[in-house]
Amino acid sequence: MNMREQLTIEQAVARIAPLDAAAVRAAEERQKGLLKPVGSLGELEALSIRLAGITGKVKNSIDRRVHLLFGSDHGVYDEGVSGSPQYFTRVLMEFYAADVGCGINVLCRRAGVDLRLFDLGVRDLGPTPRVDASCKLMPRGTENFARGRAMTPETARRAVEFGIECAGRAREDGYQILGAGEVGMGNTTPAAACIMAALDSRDSDLVGRGGGLTDAAFETKKRVILEALDRHRPDPQDALDILSCVGGLDLAAMTGVFLGSAAYRVPAVVDGVIAIAAALLASRIAPLSREFLIASHRSVEPAYAAVAEAMGLHPLLTLDMRLGEGTGCPIAMQIVDDALTVMNEMGTFAEVSPESEYREVLKP
Repeated sequence: MNMREQLTIEQAVARIAPLDAAAVRAAEERQKGLLKPVGSLGELEALSIRLAGITGKVKNSIDRRVHLLFGSDHGVYDEGVSGSPQYFTRVLMEFYAADVGCGINVLCRRAGVDLRLFDLGVRDLGPTPRVDASCKLMPRGTENFARGRAMTPETARRAVEFGIECAGRAREDGYQILGAGEVGMGNTTPAAACIMAALDSRDSDLVGRGGGLTDAAFETKKRVILEALDRHRPDPQDALDILSCVGGLDLAAMTGVFLGSAAYRVPAVVDGVIAIAAALLASRIAPLSREFLIASHRSVEPAYAAVAEAMGLHPLLTLDMRLGEGTGCPIAMQIVDDALTVMNEMGTFAEVSPESEYREVLKP
């Protein structure tokens, strides 16, 4: 990837500033004047106001949208924590690249979202058109964190900084909103482990089934996570330590995307449990990064709700989705677009009538 600028984690964090307070106030005032009772469009109003705080402008558009999808395999798969064959990671990456009609392909196409694919560590995936393998850090994926660290701290850092680079490139290319997704068989295991580590919890109820696990395999998954956390004892406040101990390359890159989103002031959509695990880790590095995040849908994985509550994120949708790939992102982007349309195109009371009596009646 030919980047004009490559920020370290520290440089990205130094760039992150609070939402633009003046733009937020101006957006709130415009919302109060639109032809509707104040607050009647709920989250659509809140979204448009937050976008103003991110960009510094009251009126915004997201005509250019991109979804960044990271593929990687996970050594902990060997412990029997997934119900799908590991080679599915490679097959799905090939399918996405060929645009054969996977969920993320069709949803991105429908929502006008450009799809970008990255191979950070997919086993046996050779050069593939449309897949960027310039940061294939571990060709066979991470190590089995039931036996040792998933990756070195240096590798974790490089994966996070690659995610920051991807967000920066998206901004350079003119994208106004971005989503982040992943593919990697068994990756709900490192996601749950990272969440439990960051929340400093050993509550096995935070571990979900993922896809297709038998009861016995589900108990194995819980045991593997708890034993790994006790073995490695990652620092709850140190995202790189958590990623190094029990994370994944996809998780690390997405953590970087969310940091880069805040550094470059581009809103980012957070999908399911893997994405929200990355968002949580990003907030450990830079607490302000959460202000730039939009939660797409409420995942059925139990750890999702715990993180959303801890971060103050309010998912836009409840669709019982569990596919992964970041499929909630293009759907949510259409809602964000609706929110901006309200802000940009609705008339105001001042434009249609100088009388204020009707507005007084409509006050909450």
